[in-house]
Amino acid sequence: MTQPIGEEFQIPKPKVLGPRNDPLDIIQTRLRTHGRPASIAGPMVRYSKLPFRQVCRHYDVDIVYTPMILAREFVRNSHARMADFSTNKGDAPLIVQVGVNNVSDLLKFVEMVAPYCDGVGINCGCPIREQIREGIGCALIYNPDLLCSMVSAVKQKYGEKLRLETKIRIHENLDETVTLCKRLCDAGVDWITIHGRTRTTRSSVPANFEAIKYVVDRLGDKHVPIIANGDCFSRQDLQRITEITGVDGVMAVRGLLNNPAMLSGYDTCPWGCVELFWHYALEYGGLPYQLLQHHLFCMLENMQLKKSLLKKLMTIQCTAELLDWFDENFILKRHGEPGFAVQKDIPYK
Repeated sequence: MTQPIGEEFQIPKPKVLGPRNDPLDIIQTRLRTHGRPASIAGPMVRYSKLPFRQVCRHYDVDIVYTPMILAREFVRNSHARMADFSTNKGDAPLIVQVGVNNVSDLLKFVEMVAPYCDGVGINCGCPIREQIREGIGCALIYNPDLLCSMVSAVKQKYGEKLRLETKIRIHENLDETVTLCKRLCDAGVDWITIHGRTRTTRSSVPANFEAIKYVVDRLGDKHVPIIANGDCFSRQDLQRITEITGVDGVMAVRGLLNNPAMLSGYDTCPWGCVELFWHYALEYGGLPYQLLQHHLFCMLENMQLKKSLLKKLMTIQCTAELLDWFDENFILKRHGEPGFAVQKDIPYK
């Protein structure tokens, strides 16, 4: 989005979906076309911004999500719109995830973002107490009437012109999850992502893939595609999770923050990710310095950068100083230079 949305702004029509950018088509055909399930970079609060999304696309990620955007703020506040969402023509297929608790805000939100994305995902998995108190995130899996009414409202208005996903967690009673998924299918959802933890399960506890398999097995042959989420930290995990659960694709989240190339088979983050991230961060601009710094820290820590250099990195206060520090300590190639973004190991000077 490059233009503010206000009373005088004419909202364009939704994007035209085709084989290259229709996320549902990609999910349904990846096993046949690529010999692997669909790979998805899930939403991370603050971190799934445009520069990072573009890096992930270089490394066998089929579909990428934005961070969760609160509908009530987005539809009412132009500053929130400018801060929360940026994209470009190369940012596809793109799913914009929304935190929402009513049909009216959701329809307004979808109208605003539909011209700039390929689908919208309703967040039904965020376990943060503040969000749950407002009826957002995990609260929605315990309010199926509201959730299904929101899905129906969007699909009745947009049909096949816009894809709609719901990202849920499992219930303590798995049969409740089965029932919810069946209702979502009837409401018209295009696919469902299931996180293999309950609302109260900590991330340190392994994801329950047998629970996802239980749900998939009981949905029968006519259900929409199911994506598994949780504990995907390598390409091997993507295959393993698919084999256990029988899903159509796998969503990775935390693992990509440390190693955006992991779904290409890299066990550790390659230096090429660092060069790509620098390129996109400077090319697109608008990324808060602390976020840029932390992305680089996560990647370099995964690459086992010398601890003394990691500590120094976190003391630097601005982008210009950080870029100078990289040039002093490493061979940091720029876009257009021979060998840009192909180096695997850290090129110390």
